[in-house]
Amino acid sequence: FDPKLQLMAIGTKSGAIKVYGAPGVEFTGLHKDTTAVTQIHFLPGQVSSMLATRVTVLLLLRSCDLLCIGTEGGGVYFLELPRLSLKDSQTLLQDQVTQSLPDDYRCGKSLGPVESLQEHPQQSGKILIGYSRGLVVLWDLSARHAEQLFLGKQQLESLVWERSGNLFVSSHNDGGYSVWAVTNGNTYNHQPVSSTIPYGPFPCKAINKILWRTTQTGGGMPRASYGDRHCLTIQQDKDHVTLDFTSRVIDFFTLCFIPNVVCSLPFTEYDDPSALVVLLEEELVVIDLQTPGWPTLPTPYLAPLHSSAITCSFHISSVPPKLWERLVNAGRSWPICGGKNLAPQPKQQELLLTGHEDGTVRFWDASGVALTPLYKLSTANVFHTDCDPSDDPQDPSDDPDMQQEEEWPPFRKVGCFDPYSDDPRLGIQKISLCKYSNKLVVAGTAGQVIVLGLSDERSDHLVDVSVVDLLQDREGFTWKGHDRLEPRLKPAPFPPGFQPLVLVQCLPPASVTAVALHAEWNLISFGTSHGFGLFDYHRRNAVLARCTLHPNDSLAMEGPLSRVKSLKKSLRQSFRRIRKSRVSGKKRTITTPTSKEANAALAEQEDVAPVQRRIEPRSADDSLSGVVRCLCFADTFLRDGTHHGPTLWAGTNSGSVYAYALEVPGVGSGRVCERGGAGESSVCVEAVLGKEIQLMHRAPVVSISVLDGRGKPLPDPYEASQDLAIAPDMTNAHSVLIASEEQLKVFSLPKVSAKTKFKLTAHEGCRVRKVALVVFGSTAQEDYSEHTLVCLTNLGDMHLFNIPALRPQVRYDCIRKEDISGIASCVFTKNGQGEENTPNQALKVTTRQSRAGWVRLKAHLTQIKQKIFYTCPTGIQSCR
Repeated sequence: FDPKLQLMAIGTKSGAIKVYGAPGVEFTGLHKDTTAVTQIHFLPGQVSSMLATRVTVLLLLRSCDLLCIGTEGGGVYFLELPRLSLKDSQTLLQDQVTQSLPDDYRCGKSLGPVESLQEHPQQSGKILIGYSRGLVVLWDLSARHAEQLFLGKQQLESLVWERSGNLFVSSHNDGGYSVWAVTNGNTYNHQPVSSTIPYGPFPCKAINKILWRTTQTGGGMPRASYGDRHCLTIQQDKDHVTLDFTSRVIDFFTLCFIPNVVCSLPFTEYDDPSALVVLLEEELVVIDLQTPGWPTLPTPYLAPLHSSAITCSFHISSVPPKLWERLVNAGRSWPICGGKNLAPQPKQQELLLTGHEDGTVRFWDASGVALTPLYKLSTANVFHTDCDPSDDPQDPSDDPDMQQEEEWPPFRKVGCFDPYSDDPRLGIQKISLCKYSNKLVVAGTAGQVIVLGLSDERSDHLVDVSVVDLLQDREGFTWKGHDRLEPRLKPAPFPPGFQPLVLVQCLPPASVTAVALHAEWNLISFGTSHGFGLFDYHRRNAVLARCTLHPNDSLAMEGPLSRVKSLKKSLRQSFRRIRKSRVSGKKRTITTPTSKEANAALAEQEDVAPVQRRIEPRSADDSLSGVVRCLCFADTFLRDGTHHGPTLWAGTNSGSVYAYALEVPGVGSGRVCERGGAGESSVCVEAVLGKEIQLMHRAPVVSISVLDGRGKPLPDPYEASQDLAIAPDMTNAHSVLIASEEQLKVFSLPKVSAKTKFKLTAHEGCRVRKVALVVFGSTAQEDYSEHTLVCLTNLGDMHLFNIPALRPQVRYDCIRKEDISGIASCVFTKNGQGEENTPNQALKVTTRQSRAGWVRLKAHLTQIKQKIFYTCPTGIQSCR
């Protein structure tokens, strides 16, 4: 940290240096070698860094442009800046120190590695040199001799000066620290003024780094680490706290400025630190040292995106200002601090929603160069979980507050990174948000689907629960997976923000694999590995429950958290697939009714492209064939070519597509339920199966999209009715675009006859993983744009096709094929942006070629304005 520039620099394992200032001020530099950066120093107008080498410590001298280097062999060298030329006259320091040692203290010729170099705070040119064996030397640079020797006997870890320069503190590997007095005329100092092991006589880990800062109220604040945990201790007189982190402490420093007022001089009578900045392996934590209790301060950047493991994500562009304001107000627990935001204001505000393993949904401002937390929603209070406190009166001895007072050391959990989930069933699997109606749908691992509405006031209410049995017409199936989450039977408190309206519980409680929301019709659809359902959340009525299980789909009964899967059965199925593949390969010359139609186009091209491989039909009894992969609502023609209306489309893992015609009250002509009268409350939504499509090779359906008469995708709910988008063309025939893992295909509606297709697997030998319809705007003509189909494959390459003709436009390598998690988590936005969550260390982006990242894309006359967010273990990176 540079107090004059007010800049912080962070070195990474990948060789990158990141410099942060006020919000919106970020710089990144990369070393040619991907070697970890171990130390950084600010020089006038530049930054000096050290990679992982045999050098142990660096020290920048204030008095002269010298860089002091300590090595593992005990050598100390001085380099002139900025040329980094070696001063040969100073290389004999090690021999001079060895000759000055008393005979009873010598231990061979080696002094051991140099562990710490510290310049005198008041007398420039005097340096403390600390060796691993415990020896500390006060070296006079101008006189070129050892002024004092402090003969410590405990292995040394760190040194720090007291502000006056009369004392210094040494920390050691036994968990203790010693205070030494610097006195004139005494060459040898055998004993420190005091020695303390803060948490002895317990076994303690080494104090790797210690700081001593003085305040006007008296006392110091030595900081130490303790025990098996990742800890940092703050002490001031009788105040004592041990900060307990969930990840390793990398480094820390103190800030000596009052907010909005920078210290005029770096050396005043007192340090008076205002904040402690701690860099952890997984996050950055700032402690307020001027407020009693030393609370944490929120940071304007470097918030840990992965505080709990990310399980899904959802992106919204062009967020309405009113929704944005209400989210910011609801997220006051995430205040933004750090001064004025110097980043340019974006033209439109973007939201990124991330679902996490602990049942939370976090809202991030994705408009700028970094993700800023806005609001956090927790779904755990809707259910009873194992971590809930007991309702019985607690015994005083079990009171956590009493334990906190009696506990020694006084641990305090700090930071928001928590890699563990109290109940994995709370994990969020799917998210859908309507930005016009402020309705949110969150689906989880235990089959829970929660519909939430935005409220500005706190509320205590009971959440309505509806159970939808997806196996109601099947017999002989037994669910072997995890149990459902038990909903609360009493009203629960919900803070301002998104509050649950209704809970839909799927049975069996398998993980939700797809979800769709149509807020204008008050409908949600959800799918699992057993089937899909349709629910009217306005009338709290289950409209449809359809089972998609195959009779041999027994693996779907075990669930993702079950441990009773049979390894023998899995091996048997694997060998069966291999045997079928070999048999089909030998009999390719025999034309069967199934393969004739599928491979007709390929047979014509075998002469010009013999490397293309045929599409292998998949077995109908493959496990998890009933998994619902995608759901879609559309106002289109399904019954005939003259009457359009609401429809629901569902695609499964076995290549089946189900299309239902819906009767929605207020949309077209609603019907009256048989069990009710003609009142409004008795008018309900009905669903009738209109079409059922089976893809030839049973490839999993990745995406379903309905195109209007102009070949453009239908607008989102409320966009057409509120004149927020161009109304769809209802005069010409519609079509449906079905993307499977192997091919893209367009069918005409309502007859569902094939119009055109592109067999991506046969041509490229890859599988489709993600599909999106994206609007690309022209850079030459502002009012011109094109709708393009973008698909990402399992090889990490991206293909662009025009619609509805499906003509290939361009192909790019985007993500490394080894980055499986990055490919699986990719989400395309409507404006040609891509987002992914991946454990990679760094992202390198160029405009000419892709290096584990993205490139600028072009599609005919359009140019994509790219932005990608990349999740890293140390936080979030962003590149434009």
